[in-house]
Amino acid sequence: MKVTDHLKNAKGTIFSFEVLPSLKGRDIQDLYDGIEPLIEFDPSFINVTYHREEYIYKKLNNGLHEKIAARKRPGTVSICAAIKNKYRVDTVPHLICGGFSRDETEIALIDMQYLGMDNVLALRGDPVKGEGTFVPDRDGHANASTLVKQISEMNHGRYLDDEIVEGIPTDFCIGVAGYPEKHFEAQNLKTDLKFLKEKVDAGADYIVTQLFFDNNKYFEYVEACRKAGITVPIIPGLKPITTLKHITFLPKTFHIDIPEALADELEKCKNNQQVMEVGIEWGIQQTKELIKAGAPCIHFYTMGKSEAVKRIMKAAF
Repeated sequence: MKVTDHLKNAKGTIFSFEVLPSLKGRDIQDLYDGIEPLIEFDPSFINVTYHREEYIYKKLNNGLHEKIAARKRPGTVSICAAIKNKYRVDTVPHLICGGFSRDETEIALIDMQYLGMDNVLALRGDPVKGEGTFVPDRDGHANASTLVKQISEMNHGRYLDDEIVEGIPTDFCIGVAGYPEKHFEAQNLKTDLKFLKEKVDAGADYIVTQLFFDNNKYFEYVEACRKAGITVPIIPGLKPITTLKHITFLPKTFHIDIPEALADELEKCKNNQQVMEVGIEWGIQQTKELIKAGAPCIHFYTMGKSEAVKRIMKAAF
């Protein structure tokens, strides 16, 4: 089922979450271990992230170094199929611009269609680790808007091969990312909303937001989107703080603010367990407020860890 159908048929706020593919060399059971504690809450769909290649330098016998591309977390599409088969839950594979040509994107989408997937989250993706700016592949997409357009074209039976006159249309529900505190590369929120509207105009069916800790940021963002003519559903994304590392890692990595009230409580914490308790309590209050305000879905970024999200769900839903 499509994400938009889940939202349309829901009698209230629904629940979804996102997982990471297992590290190369690990068993898929690692992934299942993070999913199973949350299945009791009947998630409407599960997202699986895609991680582009990283470059490593292998020293050769002649003293020179060879640049080699490697992926640490492969298997997004096959993982989606495995989750859907094992748990009978709809899955949403992420598809990124980086590391794909347009032809490779088309093949990936055909594979998803053959596997019976109804959804895809279209993202530009991050730059290659160690590079300051995003550089698209040769004949690849430079931004999510053109990626969305390609998926939308396939939904209308239009493929890259000009010889395909009457192609069978795909039927993907297309999600895109939104940033309540703006994308870090955008000049300001107004320009960021302009790019978001381009994605929606290109065919995006819904938006899932970057994580945030201040619900007012989400409420203001939804209002700004509506004023900008963006009418598709906007799903809030949450990530509970669970470790001391998160206190500095999350704001730096995702370019978000931690509200003063939350920061004050975190400053009192001496260890990870204390941080987790604060993070869970904040997440419970965030979730309850979003549900009360009529958020269509609460989407959790689990990073493969389910304990905090499970406790938030038990308390808030």
